Amino acid sequence: MRILAVESSAVTASAAILTDDIMTAEYTINYKKTHSQTLLPMIAEIFKMTDTKPDDIDVIAVSVGPGSFTGLRIGVATGKGMALALGKKMAAVPTLDAMAYNLYGTDKLICSVMDARRQHLYNNIYYFDEENSLHKLRQQSLSSYEELTAELNELGKEVIFIGDGVSAAGRFFEEKLTCRYEFAPAHITTQRAASVAFLAKKQAERGELVDAAAVKPDYLRPSQAERELAEKQEAETDA
Repeated sequence: MRILAVESSAVTASAAILTDDIMTAEYTINYKKTHSQTLLPMIAEIFKMTDTKPDDIDVIAVSVGPGSFTGLRIGVATGKGMALALGKKMAAVPTLDAMAYNLYGTDKLICSVMDARRQHLYNNIYYFDEENSLHKLRQQSLSSYEELTAELNELGKEVIFIGDGVSAAGRFFEEKLTCRYEFAPAHITTQRAASVAFLAKKQAERGELVDAAAVKPDYLRPSQAERELAEKQEAETDA
């Protein structure tokens, strides 16, 4: 099985090819360019370097969020467009799950955090069991710094944070956390298409692949425009 994976949920843009259990190629850039400029050239480059043709791909996997509204739309649209054109199945991989998978095999709790602005984080908490299968302690959520810190303190277990939320909330964690913790190092803390690809392979093995039409971004909260419209409508109703 050959899987093309795309990750575009934040600043990092990443594309990868997984061939059975071999990571054939991965191209990742963490720089402030729009994903509309980077993703297709990156995919073309790894195809070229590995002598891969589009028809050689069996599954197209995308990171579906949460994350940047624009980034997710670009990544999901890119993956869906290719899947529809090639008649391929897709894997919709939660972004926070793939981030946690970067820390494969750790015996500590993993807290994936993405900056959601306004002192909030997209987040989830994970652990690997004795067979190195990834499990969630709960569903992903949008939490304030205070809410997430209180939850982790109550759990009282050693935790590793991963994701760009560390840059935003790291100082708050340092001041408020009472449990033992550490921050993932730079080479694995950003989103990676390789992890998206490996989780897509697991979905394929479980028979969870879907048609392109079923894949949608999971923003986890309304866009700013939707929030402003709701606030305006609420104000008009109260008037």
